[in-house]
Formats: sequence, C-alpha cells, structure tokens
Amino acid sequence: MTTPSPHAEPAAPTAADYYASNRGGGLFSEFLGQRIGARVAVFAHKHKLAPTVLTVVNLGVSCLVSVAVVALAQPVADGRVWAWPVGLLALVGWHLAYGLDCADGQLARVTGQTSPAGARIDVLCDVAGQIALVAALSATAAAQVPETPAWLLAAFAGTWMVNLVTSVMQSGPNAASMVTSTSIPVRIVKLVRDYGAVIFLAGVVLTVAPQWTIWLVGLFTLVNGAFLAASIAFSGREALRR
Repeated sequence: MTTPSPHAEPAAPTAADYYASNRGGGLFSEFLGQRIGARVAVFAHKHKLAPTVLTVVNLGVSCLVSVAVVALAQPVADGRVWAWPVGLLALVGWHLAYGLDCADGQLARVTGQTSPAGARIDVLCDVAGQIALVAALSATAAAQVPETPAWLLAAFAGTWMVNLVTSVMQSGPNAASMVTSTSIPVRIVKLVRDYGAVIFLAGVVLTVAPQWTIWLVGLFTLVNGAFLAASIAFSGREALRR
C-alpha cells in the first residue's frame, strides 16, 4: 500500500462539498440553482477565481439579460419580434446569473474566503440585479397592456425588495422566522417566495404568454405585500413581548 506523501496537496473540493455548504433559498433553488452553483464553484476553484469575481459576473449577466428584455419589450408586444427567443434568453440567463450568485457564497465558505466586504458586495449586486429584473418585468407588462396603472408597477417594484431585505435581516444574530417548519407541504407553499422558482415562472411566462406578465406582476405584488404585512405584525408582536 502506498502511503500518501505528507507534502501532497489536499484534494480539491467536489461539487458535493460545495452543495453541502449551500444556504438554501427554497425547495426549487436547492434543486436547481444551488446545484448549478456547486458546479460553477468547482470551475472557479480550478481556475483560481475569487468569489467576488463570480459576484460581479452574476451582476453583469443578470443586468445584460434584463436590459435585453426591456429593449425588446415593445417589439415583442407589436409582433415585430418573436416572444419565445426573448423568453428563453430570460429563463436561461436569469438562472445562470442565480447559479453564479449561489456559487460565490459556496466558494467563499468552503475555501475560507468569506469577508465582510465580500458579503456587502454580494448584497449590493443582488440589489442591482433584482432592480434590473423588476424593470424587465415592468417594461413587459406595460408594453403588453398599455393601460397598466403606474401605481401597480410602483407597488410591484417596492414590494419586490421585501424578499431581499428579509433575507438580509435573517442572516444576523437576531434572525427569526415566522414559519420554522421544514415539512414538504410548508416548503411547497414557500415556493411563492423562492427566488429560483419565481424567475423560472417569469421566464416561462415571457416565453409562452408575455401578455400574462401583468398578472404575474399583480400576483407578486399581493404575495410580497402580504408577506411584508405579516412580517411587521410578527416582529411587532415579538418586540412587545420583550
């Protein structure tokens, strides 16, 4: 039997190692986004890419895809451009960007490259990417249904950030969850707030029926608005108990 050399380099982390370090994000995200992220992390480690590089590439991909959807929203609505190539671009591009977003955290945790600065740029890039996504969906809704009320698009944009804000708030020492159950029925219900599932649904709508984007905007305005109200009530009750 050959004894390994004490000077041999440790084995590189595998996709399974990276996936095991994921921070969840929801049932759909764990199934797809985090798995994509694990494979991206393997590639990044092999080519000595820092987690922040993945963060910035994520921002570039998500913004470029969203800008393309905005630019093509009116041509699609007018019938000058087919909807399905634009929708597929959004579906694939947004999921690639999300996979990169998952990968930067996995890579940082497994390789010991976490830092406060890295965490800050990750959150800031997430904010920028999601602003671009909201702009893409809003532009599509307005192009498809010109009488879309401005207040609805404003409410959609405002309430969309609830997910991101609450995710950041739950990462610190004072984190708390309204529903702590991890049962499958509860996790299925929580798919409405699973970012991976949401961008999948958005991509499918843009591909097969962009005229339904107005209903998507309305649905997530209601869902995120209701979650914000519930979060305020939950936090207020907890604060009064102290």
